[in-house]
Amino acid sequence: MHHAGSVPADGLPMLTGVPFAVMINPEMKGTENMAMNIYIDFDDCLCETGRAFAALARDLFGKNVPYEEMRHFNLRDAFDLTDEQYQLLLVKGHEPDMLLSFEETPGASAVINGWIRGGHHVSVITGRPFSSYEPSRLWLDRHGLDKVSLYCLDKYGRENFIENSAFSLTLNDYRRMKFDYAIEDSPLAFRFFDHLPQLKVMVFDRPWNREAAFPDNRFRRCCDWETIRANIPG
Repeated sequence: MHHAGSVPADGLPMLTGVPFAVMINPEMKGTENMAMNIYIDFDDCLCETGRAFAALARDLFGKNVPYEEMRHFNLRDAFDLTDEQYQLLLVKGHEPDMLLSFEETPGASAVINGWIRGGHHVSVITGRPFSSYEPSRLWLDRHGLDKVSLYCLDKYGRENFIENSAFSLTLNDYRRMKFDYAIEDSPLAFRFFDHLPQLKVMVFDRPWNREAAFPDNRFRRCCDWETIRANIPG
């Protein structure tokens, strides 16, 4: 299995099987036969997290909010929760058994493995808590995505960075990485692409992003993985 590698001497995480110099210097991509670097968010791109949390909020608090009516990315707002309820929802929703139970978004693993077979590099960069790394890694492996690298980035200011970890990224580490394409569902994460003016962003269509204004024409809404595949050559 290809998991996140060790931390090299310069302190930056190493993408398994990918020379880090290629990730931070696109001019070197000729040595990689023009391989693409692809960023993928985990929740609601690879798996149906929103649907799972809707069921959990109903079971825990009697909040009956259908998936199609989840108009807010923030779960506190989506389900009209108190702060105490919100914290409990996050705790329960990130328990290993819960994370492992999430259904795969149809077509995800097939499309991603097609890119990998074509020699491209795929990194899942998730805003999940760092403590969720192991079950998240196991979910990927069970769904045939063992060659995908996994990193945790605190996208939403929820926790402290884990020092000397091979899988957690600081913002500075992340901003040194270069990607050609990204798949993301959260409008709150769009700012993480500001440093990559040539990046093309496939916005996975979800109820909470349908009213979002895209920053520029690099962003394109995609309703499913087949549409994503059609928009990313290779």
